[in-house]
Amino acid sequence: MVHEAGEGREGWIDYRSAFLAHSDVFLRPTGEDEVLAKDPMILYFTSGTTGMPKMVQHIQSYPLGHILTAKYWQQVEDNGLHLTVSDSGWAKFSWGKIYGQWISGSGILGYDMDKFDSDKLLRVIEKYRITTFCAPATMYRFMIKEDLTKYDLSSIHHCCMAGEPLNPVVFEQWETLTGHKLYEGFGQTETPVLLANFEWIEPKPGSTGKPSPIFDIQLINDEGKECEIGEEGEIVIRGAAKTHPVGLTMGYYLDDAANEKLWAGGDFHTGDNAWKDEEGYIWFIGRVDDVIKCSGYRIGPFEVESALMTHPAVLECAITAAPDPVRGQVVKATVVLVKNKGYEPTDELRKELQDHVKRVTAPYKYPRILEFVEELPKTTSGKIKRGDIRKQDHHKA
Repeated sequence: MVHEAGEGREGWIDYRSAFLAHSDVFLRPTGEDEVLAKDPMILYFTSGTTGMPKMVQHIQSYPLGHILTAKYWQQVEDNGLHLTVSDSGWAKFSWGKIYGQWISGSGILGYDMDKFDSDKLLRVIEKYRITTFCAPATMYRFMIKEDLTKYDLSSIHHCCMAGEPLNPVVFEQWETLTGHKLYEGFGQTETPVLLANFEWIEPKPGSTGKPSPIFDIQLINDEGKECEIGEEGEIVIRGAAKTHPVGLTMGYYLDDAANEKLWAGGDFHTGDNAWKDEEGYIWFIGRVDDVIKCSGYRIGPFEVESALMTHPAVLECAITAAPDPVRGQVVKATVVLVKNKGYEPTDELRKELQDHVKRVTAPYKYPRILEFVEELPKTTSGKIKRGDIRKQDHHKA
């Protein structure tokens, strides 16, 4: 309820009354009240997928870095209405739907859910006539299981996703069902969008796109050298400790050890691995800590997850390394089955899924351990907490 001026709750300021009473003339502060681009602005907390959350420092120029995020990746429109699905307690609520989006002239819709419900979300898109839409990959996995012909999604002009890499099968099914390609992007709490399928790039299903032009982004191998085509390496911003491009964090607050790792060698280290193809497209592998080393092979979880996702029984899954006395590590799949389609968590289905992965990708990548669960552990932002699965397996070992 919106109260009239002079009414309301004791100790509270009525936003609308205060807004209407405020001058529309902005007087730039001077002297001691002046705010500079390099002054502190905000502290975010990381999502905590690999450990305790860290405090990320940003300065006053930070919102300008998200013009690239909003205008050229999300492709928000002047006088359009943008929806990024993100709880208001998470950093993505601000960088995914406020700073660059408002600067680029778009209205935004704030919508929180106690628990994700794909039907409710699709009805919100329909009701408010959303023009540009961004959501985590997990939500697209659920939405393609709905009967999308029941919803009027004609207002949407552009769809994108972030948070985790998108399995190609989801990309293809979403385009078939809605006519829209999914424009994947990759950024962190510490950065604006770093890799993306920008408006000038034709998306490839499963690829994170190409590097942002405002950063010197390279893939670096274990020897500190730029990777060859097809070679796996860490996503790094070269020389960022000195140049400090707009939108990039100043570092972690009160955490010298984490900052030494973040800025090692004068570069900005994302801690995420990927490889590049002949056309310059980047293919995300996963966190450096998520890569599985089994019998001399290095196996990225995303490729195995994508293979599993092509089976009609699989709603979502997580691939992790499980301890093994002989191989050191083996591939483990934690799988959520599609509901109400007759699939049961049997040994026969387990074997079928394992064989399916052998056929779709290299046989040595198949999950030797496959566990069925009702749901996967996730952060509030929808990212799968693979670290929690690994911890549980190590306690069992």
